[in-house]
Amino acid sequence: MSEQQASIKGADRAAVFLLGIGEQSAAAVLKHLDPKEVHKVGEAMAGLKQVSSQQAQEVIASFSEAVTSVTALGGGTEDYIRKVLIEALGEDKAQSVISRVLLGKNSKGVDSLRWMDAKSVANVIRKEHAQVIAIVLSYLDSDHAAEVLKYLPGPVRIEAVMRIAKLEAVHPAALTELDAVLEKQLAEGSSAQPTAAGGPKVTANILNHLSGDIEKELMEAISELDAEMGERVKELMFVFENLLEIDDRGMQRLLREVSTDVLVIALKGAEEQVTNKILKNMSKRAGEMLMEDLETRGPVKLSEVEGAQKEILTVAGRLADEGEIVIGSRGGEEFV
Repeated sequence: MSEQQASIKGADRAAVFLLGIGEQSAAAVLKHLDPKEVHKVGEAMAGLKQVSSQQAQEVIASFSEAVTSVTALGGGTEDYIRKVLIEALGEDKAQSVISRVLLGKNSKGVDSLRWMDAKSVANVIRKEHAQVIAIVLSYLDSDHAAEVLKYLPGPVRIEAVMRIAKLEAVHPAALTELDAVLEKQLAEGSSAQPTAAGGPKVTANILNHLSGDIEKELMEAISELDAEMGERVKELMFVFENLLEIDDRGMQRLLREVSTDVLVIALKGAEEQVTNKILKNMSKRAGEMLMEDLETRGPVKLSEVEGAQKEILTVAGRLADEGEIVIGSRGGEEFV
C-alpha cells in the first residue's frame, strides 16, 4: 500500500467506501448512524478530492477482506455488522454504533429518541421506571444523554446514573418494555441474546458532558451508594485524551513534573493529537529527542503504557486540584 493510500482513514475512509457502494447501499448504512455521525460522514463525502481509482479499490478491498469469513445472511449477521462498522469507523466509534445498531433490530423507540431534543426526551421518560430511563440514556450519545439528565428531577438523575453504571446488558424482555413505553411495535423475533449497554464507561462519558455542579452532585451520590463503582467511574472520567483540554501554559507546567522515560512509554499508546499537543509545548530539541526515543523504543506491554499514562494523569489531577492547571471543568476558579 502506498503512503498516499494509507493516508485515507477515519471519516474519509468511510466516505470513500460509501461513495463506492452506490446510493441505496450507502443509505442503508447511514440510517444506522446518529445525526452527528451522518453530518460528519456527509461532510467527508462532500469534501473528498482527488481519490484515485487505486485508492478507492484499496478501501473497498479492505472492507471485503474484513467480512469474507462471515455472511450477511443467517447466523453471521452480527459478526458481519461488527466487522463492517469497525472497518468504516474505527474500533472506538464502531463499538458505540454497533450497540445501537443491534438494539435497533429489536426496538425502534430509542432510534426515534436520538433525533428528538433533550427536553422532549426527558418529558417522554421522566415518569418511567429508573431502569427504563437508564436503558434509554445508555443508547443516546453521551452529550445528548447529559442534556436529557438536566431536565430530570434530582432523585431521578441519581437513580438513573447509578443504574447506567451497573448496566451491562439489556435482555430482549427489557427491549420489549422499552418499546411499550415509547408506544412502538413490539420487538420482532430475535435470538434472545443480551445486547451490551451501559456500564461505568457510559456513565463517565455522560458525566463528562454535565456542568460542574450537577456532575459533582451525581458523582458524590454514586460514591456514597457504591464506593468502588464511584472510584471506577471517576477513573474513566479522566482519561489520557483529557490532556488535550489543558492549555499550553498548563501543559508546560505538567511536563516539568513528568520524567522523559514515563512520557515515552505513555505516548506509545497515545492518540496522535495528544502527542502533537505535548510536542508543541516542548523545545524543538527536546521534541526531537522525544520522537527519537519513541521511534527507537521497542514494543511495550499495554499494561506498562496504561501505567505510565495513569502516572501522568495522577500528576495532572494533583496539579488541577492545587489550581496549578485547568483540565476542562477540573481545577482553577470559575470565571463569570
